[in-house]
Amino acid sequence: MHPVARGLPLRRVSSSESLCKAESFPLRFPQKMGVTAMLMLPLLLLGISGLLFIYQEVSRLWSKSAVQNKVVVITDAISGLGKECARVFHAGGARLVLCGKNWERLEILYDALISVADPSKQTFTPKLVLLDLADISCVPDVAKEVLDCYGCVDILINNASMKIKGPAHKISLELDKKIMDANYFGPITLTKALLPDMISRRTGQIVLVNNIQGKLGIPFRTAYAASKHAALGFFDCLRAEVEEYNVVVSTVSPTFIRSYRIDPGQGNWEASLWKFFFRKLTYGVHPVDVAEEVMRTVRRKKQEVFMANPIPKAAVYIRTFFPEFFFAVVACGVKEKLNVPEEG
Repeated sequence: MHPVARGLPLRRVSSSESLCKAESFPLRFPQKMGVTAMLMLPLLLLGISGLLFIYQEVSRLWSKSAVQNKVVVITDAISGLGKECARVFHAGGARLVLCGKNWERLEILYDALISVADPSKQTFTPKLVLLDLADISCVPDVAKEVLDCYGCVDILINNASMKIKGPAHKISLELDKKIMDANYFGPITLTKALLPDMISRRTGQIVLVNNIQGKLGIPFRTAYAASKHAALGFFDCLRAEVEEYNVVVSTVSPTFIRSYRIDPGQGNWEASLWKFFFRKLTYGVHPVDVAEEVMRTVRRKKQEVFMANPIPKAAVYIRTFFPEFFFAVVACGVKEKLNVPEEG
C-alpha cells in the first residue's frame, strides 16, 4: 500500500543522501560497453576487409566479363600503358587489335600475351597492325583493315601520345604540327573512321587516354598541352553528339604515366611554392593502375576519370576559381628558370 494511503508521513530525501546511495551502487554499464566495443572492433575491421575483398574480386570478374568477345583496338600498344591495357583486356577475353609503329616490339608483346594466357579460359589471338598516328594518311587504311577482319569495333582505346619539352620560341612550327598530328589529328582521324560502324550498330565505346595538361597548361610544354586541350575538347563535344546512338565516349586523364624504371628522384629542390607544386604534379601514375582504371571505365561506362593525387586536383580547381593566383605561381616557376623534369 502507498505510504499516503496508510497515513504514514512522507520523508524528504536530501541531495547528499542521494549522492551517497549513487556512489554505493556505481553503474558498470559503460565499462561493459567499452570492453564489448574493444572486442567487436577487430571483428568489425575483419568483416569490412572481407567485404572489400569480395567486392574487388566480383568487380574484377565483372570487368573481364564486360569485354568478353569484344573487339578492342588499342593504339600505341607497345608503350608501357599500351602493354598493360593489352594484358588486362586479353585476360578478359577480348579480341585485341594491337597497333604500334614498331613491328618487332609488337611481335614481342604478342609472344608475351600468348605465353601468359590461361589455357582454362577462353582467349583470342591478338591481331597486330602497324600504325603510326603521326602519319595520318595511313589511318583510314588501317581502319578499313580492322573492319574487314572483324566486321566491327566495340571499343577503341586512343592511347598514342607524343611528348616534347622546350621553350615555345625554340620549337619549330614543323615540330608543333607533328605533335598535333600524333596527339590530336591522328586519334580523331581513327575515331572518325570507326565511328560510323558504331553509330549504325547503335553500340560502342571510345576511350581517350589524355593527360592533366588537357585541363591546365604547364610551361615549356606548349605544343603538348595544346594538343591535349584540343583532344579533350573534341571528345567532350563528341560525347554529346553520339549519346543518342548508345555510343559512350570516355576520357581518362592521369597526371603523368610513370615509367617502369624508377620513381622520380628527390633531386635538389629548393623550398619554393612553385617547385613543391610542380614536383607533386609530375609524380605520375603507374601504367598498371591506369590500365585497371581503363578497364573499370569500360565496364562502368564512365564519362570522365581524373587520376591524380590531391595536389594536381587542387591545381585544377585553383586554375578554375583563382586563375590569377595560379598564373602567378606558374610565372614564378618560369622566372626561377626551373629545370623541368621530363614526363615518364
